[in-house]
Amino acid sequence: MDFATLAGLAVGITVVTLAIATGSDFSIFLNMPGFLIVVGGTFAATMIKFPMSGFFISMPVGMKAAFTNDGDQPRDYIKLAIKLVKKGRKSGLISLENEKIRNPFFKKGIQLCADGRDLDYIRKVLTQEMAHSIQREEVGARVFQAIGDAAPAFGMFGTLVGLVQMLSNMSDPSSIGPAMAVALLTTLYGVLLANLIALPIADKLEDKSARERMLRSLIIECVFQIQQLQNPTAMREILEPYLPEKQRGTGGDNSYTGGGKSGGDSQAPLKKVA
Repeated sequence: MDFATLAGLAVGITVVTLAIATGSDFSIFLNMPGFLIVVGGTFAATMIKFPMSGFFISMPVGMKAAFTNDGDQPRDYIKLAIKLVKKGRKSGLISLENEKIRNPFFKKGIQLCADGRDLDYIRKVLTQEMAHSIQREEVGARVFQAIGDAAPAFGMFGTLVGLVQMLSNMSDPSSIGPAMAVALLTTLYGVLLANLIALPIADKLEDKSARERMLRSLIIECVFQIQQLQNPTAMREILEPYLPEKQRGTGGDNSYTGGGKSGGDSQAPLKKVA
């Protein structure tokens, strides 16, 4: 679970609610017609921008990516890959077939190695799967970006509708103030929907998509090295550039190869099925 997303939404909604409630009666900020104009119009415009299948598939994918967080780090995959290549060099690639690997993408790559597939075939299969997976996440980010772009526009649209209705009935001057307040509520709804929910989630999805692309590229390189039964020391040198600068070469060879008690314990989360 990505607690940053939940905490941000909770804090944002709480602050906005308290700011409204402490300054005036909260009920005057509730207007169902204005809310329906903003929400209904925003989602209608977003559905027009994207294919029906893409919209209904990308929304759940985007929400899942925004509210979940993969705890595995690039260093964990390098440790596991070096452990697997050592086992493959000792007992053959087929011995990796029953390895318990939590990441399904990594597991698929290892299964292809155990099946005796050649490097070009493995590269084609994994690259295509990575491209499709990343594309779904990127479409999810674009969907939330579209929602963030459309919400303020429909908020302004609702305000214009309210102003037209107000100006068409100027016989009672005492009603102008309340009517103006109701007209402005749709703009408020649009701004909150865009800047508190849609746009932050879109930015988070873009960041996670970039991180996922990097992790999958690392996994593909790990699979390539395992398929070729690369020397573990050379493999570490090839894979280390995927790590942040401050994490490279720390902890000695045992931190990668599983030597010592601490190295074995660090690999346990990746070996067990969640």
